[in-house]
Amino acid sequence: MGVIIVTTATVFWLFLLPVTLRGEASNPYLGILVFLGLPGPFFAGLIMIPLGIWLKRKREGRSGVYPANFPALTWSNVELRKLVFFFVAATVVNLAIGSQLTYGAVNYMESVTFCGLTCHTVMQPEYTAYQDSPHSRVDCVKCHIGAGASWFVKSKLSGTRQLFAVSLHTYPTPIPTPVRNLRPARETCEQCHWPQKYGEDRLKVIPKFASDEHNTLTKTVLLMKIGGGNKGIGIHGTHLGPGVVIRYGHSDEARQTIPWVEYDNNGKKTVYAAADAKPDGAGLTMRTMDCMDCHNRPAHSYDLPERGVDKGMNAGAISASLPFAKKKAVEILKMPYLSREEAAEKIPATFAKYYQDSYPEIWRQRQAEVTAAGQGVLAVYNRNIFPEMKVTWGVYPMNLGHEDFPGCFRCHDGGHSTKGGDAITQDCNACHNLLAADESNPKVLTELGMDTAK
Repeated sequence: MGVIIVTTATVFWLFLLPVTLRGEASNPYLGILVFLGLPGPFFAGLIMIPLGIWLKRKREGRSGVYPANFPALTWSNVELRKLVFFFVAATVVNLAIGSQLTYGAVNYMESVTFCGLTCHTVMQPEYTAYQDSPHSRVDCVKCHIGAGASWFVKSKLSGTRQLFAVSLHTYPTPIPTPVRNLRPARETCEQCHWPQKYGEDRLKVIPKFASDEHNTLTKTVLLMKIGGGNKGIGIHGTHLGPGVVIRYGHSDEARQTIPWVEYDNNGKKTVYAAADAKPDGAGLTMRTMDCMDCHNRPAHSYDLPERGVDKGMNAGAISASLPFAKKKAVEILKMPYLSREEAAEKIPATFAKYYQDSYPEIWRQRQAEVTAAGQGVLAVYNRNIFPEMKVTWGVYPMNLGHEDFPGCFRCHDGGHSTKGGDAITQDCNACHNLLAADESNPKVLTELGMDTAK
């Protein structure tokens, strides 16, 4: 039986060799079959062969079936030499196949396809957001596991628990954040980014469409003071510069309420506390600040409906020339839908019906444009809402900035002060210079030669 199983698995391996050498499969379940299903029978068959030999030898040894003239088991025995040569050759082949299967399985389990598509329902929100993120070309394991054997083992043990949770449907919905026991950012994020490196000031343009008939486009222009290192304080230098350590106490699991902050600048410690905070942060959960406290969703961010529609209109997926397109799109997105299938049916239809009823002439002349815009609105929904996982608008706050969620204002709210009355600054210019605020044609962009007509 062992020989039959190993031989069969080897034949399958030969047929699937192009896929296993490539290290990936277009379909996640085909990948599971190839990389995880095939090694099991192969190694099981290898174990059965010596086990079967031992059982047979034990049984025949008791019954005395060997004749008196049985050939001596010496090297001069031709049949024995053939058997040894065959055994050595088969062992070499099995080692080659087994090592390739093992490597392929481990490599596949660290692929984006396996992470994002195998547990389709559970990981669909994160995988969808990941594909539309600045880190969409970075493998999941680079951030979630990083290098080193210890974290590799921890990840596989955690993955085993997750496998049982998915199989038994005991996973929480939505998946709670922040992720517990996540590897420190300094061991993952800072392999590519590090706050001690000086960053030049960067221009950030934020487009916004009004909810009026003309979907009036305005732009806010910020000059972000990245800083870092010794050449500039800025955002990174202030929070994570050389010798700077910030500890804070939060009262909620999501780390959105922070009543107590300790700022350590090369040994000089200053404590800032909210009016209702207890001395020394008693009763709070303490944490040392790192990249993830501001960049908490670097690859899995979600928009509020207004922000999502602004992005869609700015990209041209939702026509800004359709009257009240922004207002109607946001209204439709905020309606409750029981499933993504229901949303796929109702969102485009509701958007089209609005123009059929309110602007029949536009519907008659620009039906294709309205239909495409309706699909653009649906794309905003599909990018951010996942009813099966109870991922709805605003369920995952993003701490970078302070417009859609508290973000920076968790500490920079003017309410955290020392015993002497000095407060954590709320000065806008500490982090950025406001070069234009909701202007139709910002002068600064014209002077820089940037196209402001879009």
